[in-house]
Parts: sequence; C-alpha cells; structure tokens
Amino acid sequence: MNGDFRRSTELQQRLHELVPGGAHTYARGADQYPEGMAPVLTRGKGATVWDVDGNSYVEYGMGLRSVTLGHAYEPVIEAVRDELANGLSFSRPTELELRAAEDFLSLVPGADMVKFAKNGSDATTAAVRLARAATGRELVAICDQPFYSVDDWFIGTTPMDAGIPQSTVDSVHRFRYNDLDSLHDLLTAHSGQFAAVVLEAATALAEPAPGFLEGVRKLCDDHGTVLVFDEMITGFRWSAGGAQKCYGVTPDLSCWGKAMGNGFPISALAGKRQLMELGGLRTGEPRVFLLSTTHGPESMSLAAFRAVVKAYASEEPVRAMERAGRTLADGVNSAATDLGIAAHVSVIGRPSCLVFTTRDPEGHPSQAFRTLFLQELLRRGVLGQSFVISAAHTESDVQHTVDAAAEALSVYRKALEAGSVTGLLDGRPVAPALRRFAAPRRLERGRSS
Repeated sequence: MNGDFRRSTELQQRLHELVPGGAHTYARGADQYPEGMAPVLTRGKGATVWDVDGNSYVEYGMGLRSVTLGHAYEPVIEAVRDELANGLSFSRPTELELRAAEDFLSLVPGADMVKFAKNGSDATTAAVRLARAATGRELVAICDQPFYSVDDWFIGTTPMDAGIPQSTVDSVHRFRYNDLDSLHDLLTAHSGQFAAVVLEAATALAEPAPGFLEGVRKLCDDHGTVLVFDEMITGFRWSAGGAQKCYGVTPDLSCWGKAMGNGFPISALAGKRQLMELGGLRTGEPRVFLLSTTHGPESMSLAAFRAVVKAYASEEPVRAMERAGRTLADGVNSAATDLGIAAHVSVIGRPSCLVFTTRDPEGHPSQAFRTLFLQELLRRGVLGQSFVISAAHTESDVQHTVDAAAEALSVYRKALEAGSVTGLLDGRPVAPALRRFAAPRRLERGRSS
C-alpha cells in the first residue's frame, strides 16, 4: 500500500514557487488530488507510472486522454528515435509532412485538407477564426460541454474569465446537447449572425440522440453556419476516424489532438477545401491567418503520429479499450452494489472513456466524497481522476483496480454511514480546476497542496 509521499510533497512545494498553480496544466494541479497525496511522477510504461517516492500506480486518464496505446509504446518510440537522427525543424516543409497529411486524410474521409499544430486550442481557435472569415459573422454557438480552448473566445465563458474583454464574452452563446430546439431558438433569435456551431459529437457521458447530429447539420446548412466538431477526445478513442466516422455526420471543420501522437504534442485542423483554402495561396479572397506555428510540423511528433496510425490499422486498440473498460466498469459497479452504495458511486460512460460519480448521503455530487475515493485509490496503487483506460491496460491491471476500488468503497461506505468524511479524509477536498478563486484550495507560502 502506498503511504509515503514526502519527496513528491517537497517537489510540489518547489513547483509552486516556480510555476503558477504548481503545474503547467490546471487539470494536473495538486488541487485536483488529496492534500499531501499529489504524486510527482518520474516515468511510465504501459499503464503503470512511478513517482519520486518509489510508489507505483495503475494510471487512468492517461495523460489527460492523450495516451491510448500505453506509455512508452515501443513502435512509437522507435519511429521517433529513427527520425531524431534526421533533425527536427527546418526552414521548409519535409516529405514527412506530406506523408502525415496523407495518413490523416485517409482516416477522415469527410476532410479534404489538414493543417498540423501543437495543441488543441490552436486548432479550435483557428476553426472559429476561419468560420468568422468565411461567413463575415461574429457570433459563435458552443454546446454546453466542459472545454474547447484556452483562448479568450472560450475561457470568457468559464468562471476563470479574468482578463477577458466583455465584447469577446458576449460573442459566444451556449446551447444544450441533444436539444435541437435550444440550437434552433438560438440561431433563429440571432438570424444571420452565427459564424459557427462548435460541439463534441459525443462525450463520455452522452451519446447523440437519434437524429440530433443530423439535425445540427441541417440547422447549420439552413442558417449558413459552419459546423465544427471538436474531436480532441473522440478522435482515436471512439475510432481512428473520430466521432464523425462513428455517427456518419460530416462537419465542415474538425479539430483534433490528444491521442494523435500517443502523448507526443500534435494537433490538427481539418475540413472542407473551400474553407481551408482561405488560409492558403489558391484564393482570391482576403487570406485567413489560419495556423502558422514554428513547431507545428516538427518531425518527431509527425513520426509519432504516423506510428499511431499504423498501430490503429493493425492492432485494434479501440476494441481493446472498450473490452477492458467494460470489465472495469462491471467490476467496480458490482463491488458498489455488493456494498449497497451503487446509488452513491458508479462507473459510467463509454467503455473507452469511463468516469466515476461520487455522491454524498443525500445523493448529491460531492467533492469531499470524491476526494475520499481518490485518496483510498491512491493508497492502493491506482492513480486517476477518472477511469479513462488505454489499450495497454492488462487483465491484471484491471483486476488490481477492481480490487483496490472494492477496498476504497468499503471506506466510502463508512463515510456514508457516518454522514461525513470527517476522520476518514486527510486534508481539504479537491476543487474544480476552472474556478474563479483559489479557495477552497488556496495556498499560503510554504504549503504544497
């Protein structure tokens, strides 16, 4: 059982002195983990990671869903190693860029052109800019889903909107997933003003209702609005061709990232030729500054991407994730049922993208009870804010997780019976990553978590 986090805690304190928030991604922050139990990692292999204190964990979330083939997946590492000897960044395109584009477009038949970048926000913001240029409109409709970009147009809609001009905030409006009427009403109320409709075609928690995506497509066509699919999570986790291939609805533009490189930094904007060409040299229209990044086409990540494409063609990683995910969900949910707490803890979602719910004695979602569950999993060698799995998770990994979860749920039941986590949870509960103030996990100098 893991119990020593002293070195991790020391390094986390030093990170807070040098890096705002103590991590370079808010979702990786120490405030997302139990106090004094935020591991600082050293390496990973397959589905296992190790921290600076020598603890090992079966990991879930897998690099914020960016790793589907497993950490240090050898064919990807080998492809990158081979490319390193050729240099990484040049003053002109390489043949590798052409081959990678061909590979990508072979997976996404609804797209005619693609441009690579380094992070998902680059791609989604470029899509919004392109839609605005193509339509001459300003407003953007986004679905009520958690995250699209670090840029102003989206962050202005979150609680962390400090520094965002109000005019930017006012240009973005929300509609509800699986609610065509909410989108219809929005587009009708501002007729002729919406440049783009942006959504994830599906999420871990929500599949599209029959006719929903088709209805969104038609509404965009009827209103002359560009349809943008965010495929950051669904791409390579629903299928190599993303959600659009699963559900048979083709957007005008789609945005990709995360698992494209199995952890190597690469993203993409893809779409129809008549739109994408506005950022090129074969247009008479005013040119759109689409994507222009120094490191977008660096060879290492393109080589990793091509190796990922090859793996998806030969190894069926999505099927492996779905099979292991179903076993994991069934095992943990059975344990919760056996303990009589299935109404309070449950594993839900698409098998390749599982999350867990945590509820208090009254049945309300609870950060305190969530933190207790995380704490007990960490102590038993399971690391993750979710149960998002990879193709590298073995039967042994899944069984270890089910066993650890069963023990954690026994502690959870004690808290439910007591009506509180007091005496069972060490420290303060976790808090939402995107919140207006640092409280309730605000730190004073010298504190690490």
